[in-house]
Amino acid sequence: MKKPKRASAAKAKKGPKTSAGRSKVAPKRLAKSRAKGPAKLPARRGASAAGGAKGAMKPAVNATIRDLRSKLKGALRRVAELEAAADTDFLLEIPNRRGFERELARAVAYMKRYRASGALIVLDVDRLKPINDSFGHAAGDEVLKAIAATLTRQIRASDVVGRLGGDEFALLLWNLSETDAKAKAAAFEQAVDELSFVFRGQHVSAGASAGVALLGVQSDSTRALEEADAAMYVRKAHRRHEPHIRLVSS
Repeated sequence: MKKPKRASAAKAKKGPKTSAGRSKVAPKRLAKSRAKGPAKLPARRGASAAGGAKGAMKPAVNATIRDLRSKLKGALRRVAELEAAADTDFLLEIPNRRGFERELARAVAYMKRYRASGALIVLDVDRLKPINDSFGHAAGDEVLKAIAATLTRQIRASDVVGRLGGDEFALLLWNLSETDAKAKAAAFEQAVDELSFVFRGQHVSAGASAGVALLGVQSDSTRALEEADAAMYVRKAHRRHEPHIRLVSS
């Protein structure tokens, strides 16, 4: 009976040694694992595939963005061209009524804000219809081109000359007194009166009548056009004694 007790006692002695040995080793392994840091998980196949797909799509997206920007730039340039064409007389290459009225409205707004001044002159060709009837519209177009060029040479870079339609022109002039504006209108009339054309061997002159409206802080662009237009018709009435068209054989 004593032998079994010794065996069990021996086993009891071995047990604590084994557990003690394990308890001594475990802290060392734990310290090593903490020093190495957290264990890295293997990357998932789906995530890597998605990253690769995004990388492959990036050049295509950039190319699309560049293409769209180029198209947008071209569209904006085309819009600017169409807007300029809408405001320009296709025959004379000066502002048409729409373009001139826009410039006049801007000028009046500027004059009101900064207390500036100017003048509006409306000029009507006296004998364009007889020229068209006698020599055709090509001759009338030549007269209009010559008048537009003459008026453009007579103004400053800050001034504006436009065609309101048909045989009617308008001029926006900055910083002029009433006396200077009327003198300028007379100079425009004289410059157009002195133009001479030859159609079918005949010398032809056109002539023009001009009306003036002053511009300032109290001006309205629509009313100014009406005033200058009315003054032009009064001036034209004074010139009716002149022959409608002068034809002199060459």
